[in-house]
Order: sequence, then C-alpha cells, then structure tokens
Amino acid sequence: MFVMELTYTAPVERVDELLQAHVEWLDAQYEAGVFIASGRKQPRDGGVILAVADDRARIEEIAAADPFTVAGVCAYRITEFVATKTAPALAPYRQQLPA
Repeated sequence: MFVMELTYTAPVERVDELLQAHVEWLDAQYEAGVFIASGRKQPRDGGVILAVADDRARIEEIAAADPFTVAGVCAYRITEFVATKTAPALAPYRQQLPA
C-alpha cells in the first residue's frame, strides 16, 4: 500500500484552476481500483491519497499523470508500507509481511 502525499508548489489560486481536471484524474484511479481514500490536508497546502498497486513504479507513473504534477503545481512524496492491520472494511487490502 502507498501513501501519496502531495504538497502545493504554487499558489492555491493556480491549484484551483486545475481542480476539476485533478478530480477527474482521481475518479479514474478510484474506478481502476488504485485509490481507496483521498482528501485535502488541513491547512490546505496539499493532499493525501491512499493507494494500492503492484509496485512503486506504477504509483510513480500515476502521480506523474496527475494534472497538478503535469502543470507543476505540486510535488509528491510517496511512502510504501505493508498494511498488516486494517479496519474490517479494508480487510481486502491487508498484506502479509515479506518472508
């Protein structure tokens, strides 16, 4: 599982100009089964996405396609972790520690 933390690198007014395209990109990733949660950080200086994929390279590819990234208004920090414990509703995403 991956935590994708984005931080705005441009004024929020520029971010807002791209928000609809970003939301459409988010929707496509939810439909593909990659994203399982997302939202703005408070204070509003970026956002956080929880994602699942086979490998980090795929997540980096997805982040690079975000309209925010393409327009240069955010930077991503991607953290991979092994989700060995989850809420019951997230049980399908539980992982085993590598041997």
